[in-house]
Amino acid sequence: MNHTKLQDIPIKNLDIPLERDEFSRSVIRELSGLLEEMVGLDEASGFISVVGQRIGTEIGSYYKKALQVSRLNQQQISDVLVDLKTRIQGDFYIIKIDENKVVMGNNVCPFGDKVKNRPSLCMMTSNVFGTIAADNIGYAKVVLDKTIAQGDMGCHVTVYFKATEEANQAVGREYYQAGDF
Repeated sequence: MNHTKLQDIPIKNLDIPLERDEFSRSVIRELSGLLEEMVGLDEASGFISVVGQRIGTEIGSYYKKALQVSRLNQQQISDVLVDLKTRIQGDFYIIKIDENKVVMGNNVCPFGDKVKNRPSLCMMTSNVFGTIAADNIGYAKVVLDKTIAQGDMGCHVTVYFKATEEANQAVGREYYQAGDF
């Protein structure tokens, strides 16, 4: 009779729910939660916005280089926003697109369940989307109508490409291209 004691099982063979992606998302969740607790939601969102802007600039340059263009047009921007979220395991899709805006839905957050009750993490989406759009066409306004972080079943995001009357009435964050356009 073999009575292996748990203490005799090699540590590496233990069933521990730990791997790089889950660990990284947990770290981001805890950092955003700590920021929200220490400085408040608005300030935490501001810090995360800066990170999102930097990442948006970098990601936008990847797509422009791959497409061999100096600027993305509105259709390309819309396709890029969906593609980048797909690549990081989100489930964004286009609901509607016209010359003034793109409306997107999402069923799965790239942060997984770690985004719940962490609305400051939505600034990553807002700033990455806004930065990519504004860097290419000069202006963007991102409206997060619904978010998984706030308990909605999915996300509903509108990216305005022009400062129309509709965009001006919507509550969101505006983005402008840095430097000359």
